[in-house]
Amino acid sequence: MNNEETIKDHNAQELEPKVTGIGGVFFRSNDPAATKKWYTEHLGFETNAYGATFEGRELDNPEVINALQWSVFKSDTTYFEPSTKEFMINYRVQNLEGLVAKMLKNGATVLDEIVTYEYGKFVHLLDPDGNKIELWEPIGTLPKA
Repeated sequence: MNNEETIKDHNAQELEPKVTGIGGVFFRSNDPAATKKWYTEHLGFETNAYGATFEGRELDNPEVINALQWSVFKSDTTYFEPSTKEFMINYRVQNLEGLVAKMLKNGATVLDEIVTYEYGKFVHLLDPDGNKIELWEPIGTLPKA
């Protein structure tokens, strides 16, 4: 980890642990390719191998660009397990470690350990209704298809 990464990580630890927005909407489909094609043809989505990415700026900090990932998964995906629901929401967060610690202290069901990729940190949990939720703390830039 270089100095810049250390500073970013240190600053993230000082931020209030909370959700800052929606990072993605994921759902199951019997035919993901046909579904993506339908959204492209009828709603103008620009799709790639991962689905579609919608970018926007933060109102209070307009130089920051955020992304919302829209993705279609095969109906037999195991990625949403243990939930049996047809969808999963990804929430963008700040201070993921602090948020997970707070959730565990309050008795929430955290499904796995935090995993870090070049574009962010991720962890999964279940809400009281059995919906799997993905939490994402962005790092650096998003991957391009």
